[in-house]
Amino acid sequence: MKFDVRGLTFDADVDGPADGPVVLLLHGFPQHKGEWDLVTPALGEAGLRTVAFDQRGYSPGARPAEVEAYRIGECAADALAILDELGAERAHIVGHDWGAAVAWYLAVRHPDRTATLTALSVPHLAAFGRALRDDGDQRDRSSYMDFFRTPEAEDVLLEDDGLRIRAMFLGCPEARVDRYVTPMLDRDRLTGGLNWYRAMTHGDFGRLGPVTVPTTFLWSNEDIAIGRTAAEACARHVTGEYAFVELDGVSHWIPDAVPERVAAEILKRAA
Repeated sequence: MKFDVRGLTFDADVDGPADGPVVLLLHGFPQHKGEWDLVTPALGEAGLRTVAFDQRGYSPGARPAEVEAYRIGECAADALAILDELGAERAHIVGHDWGAAVAWYLAVRHPDRTATLTALSVPHLAAFGRALRDDGDQRDRSSYMDFFRTPEAEDVLLEDDGLRIRAMFLGCPEARVDRYVTPMLDRDRLTGGLNWYRAMTHGDFGRLGPVTVPTTFLWSNEDIAIGRTAAEACARHVTGEYAFVELDGVSHWIPDAVPERVAAEILKRAA
């Protein structure tokens, strides 16, 4: 399915009953909407309508040239426009990695459109930003982001048939890796994903206020990108009902590694 909104065209997978409550699923880098395909069947069986789309930079018809077009507010506006196209006043918002960042933003800035929030891996942006400032371990974990913002990032990541892209998927089930690496060998698609990093500013983190909607945050203790300081600080930025779920022995790639658990946690909020 395709959504034509905001002058862009987004590729999407829409499943489940047409009259069911909407669950909007937001993917991260360097993945795509397919990261949710092991999660959505259980949601559909529970009567929910799932909508996973390739976000800007990933959908071929949604790749603005300007880096500023990838600011988080623009990415959130895409999600809202898709909800409008669906006729959904509210949705259960679920996001992983960069998709989680967009999900947090939506929950804070648009609580009227957010029934519940389930965020995976990336905590509330203010918690993450503070950890980047004050926690040496988190700065070390996040040092790759500075490289992703450089002009030579594409050349380096595409060397040796994407060897370094493949290396990012440490801990992801091997059978799932090629489905993510192969699309990212398209330079335009890779640039679109990297532009999310190039567009981010410190203001994207510290200025985001508290979340008031029911929220679940899933963090895996073998995540190489997000440390415990940022993860545990997340609670300070949610004033609504909140659950922190620590997954033991799971990598950053939560929807691929433990899709049944992800579906179960979403259903605790959405069913």
